[in-house]
Amino acid sequence: MNDLFIFGTLLDGDLRRVVAGCDLAGHPAVLNGQGVWRASRGDYPVLGAGDGAAGLLLCDVPSEALARLHFYEEGFGYVTDSVTVCVDGAMRPATVYVPANPAAPSGDEWSLADWQAGWGAMTRRAAQEAMALFGTTTGEGLRQRMGTIRVRAASSLRAETREVAGEPFGRSAVTTIAARRPYVNFFAVEEQELSHRRFDGTQSGVMTRAGFLMGDAVTVLPYDPVRDRVLLVEQFRYGIYLRGDPAPWSLEPVAGRIDPGEDPETAVRREAQEEAGLEMGRLHHVANHYPSPAAVTEFLFSYVGLCDLPGLTPGAGGLDSEHEDIRTHVMAFDDLMARIGQGVITNTPLLLTAYWLLNERSRPGAFA
Repeated sequence: MNDLFIFGTLLDGDLRRVVAGCDLAGHPAVLNGQGVWRASRGDYPVLGAGDGAAGLLLCDVPSEALARLHFYEEGFGYVTDSVTVCVDGAMRPATVYVPANPAAPSGDEWSLADWQAGWGAMTRRAAQEAMALFGTTTGEGLRQRMGTIRVRAASSLRAETREVAGEPFGRSAVTTIAARRPYVNFFAVEEQELSHRRFDGTQSGVMTRAGFLMGDAVTVLPYDPVRDRVLLVEQFRYGIYLRGDPAPWSLEPVAGRIDPGEDPETAVRREAQEEAGLEMGRLHHVANHYPSPAAVTEFLFSYVGLCDLPGLTPGAGGLDSEHEDIRTHVMAFDDLMARIGQGVITNTPLLLTAYWLLNERSRPGAFA
């Protein structure tokens, strides 16, 4: 049966076109005895008892489009179920997507318009990357990648809103001739052949460049202004290991990816709790920056966060679900600067933030 009842995000025509690979029109339909509710943990729709779940019946969906839709929904952990819907007063059998692990409804009706305003653009962009994987991996393989795909999509949209003043060239000065992604997993690698305008007004020759696609992230150095102490986290870092460094464990500020739907300060407070069990007080913005702009898309929002650090005993933190094995260290700020002077600290965001704090803490009342 190639008749499909949709009631949620696929009601967005642009998203449906990206996922299906073609235009799919539908007939208004209702699933009796159900309602479309906002999930209790996130702005996505779930079915639950109600006066009727309104949606669309897509009739005779082409096999290729149906395979694409199945692949995409499997990427969110959804499976198919059989239902009977009402179309123009007649009852019609159809297939519907439901979560394999049902999510509890919140009791609030889900709004397509609200979802489109808050999540639509990011979801459509993520779908473009997701559907580029169709035919190269399974739905389960997509599910394992979907989280980072959505992080990259949110980061890309955030980049487009960055205010830029006085720059001589913009993106229109770059011509992309060809693009490919030879690797997509937790991160992705993109290779392009491109040309750009030169400072003398001429056009450069065609060059090949490769870049590491990562999501935006935050860093925060927890600081106790009363005791003049900071907290650092220590953990294994694969990049350091891969380079051949004899010491692949790194002392760093608290850091982590910005989840879709989060702002940087919310991400800071979440990461401080996850990695160090800290409740952050006032946050002081240090800088927004590219740590390695030649070939890495990562963009960081760095902060100093005020908190209470009464003890010096090392602690443990991190999420088992993310394979994090973190040791926390509380030390006097002067000890941190001594380690920097000795070359022990090699983490760029920590260096940047420590020197910012060195300057700021000398100002009377800076952290009062």
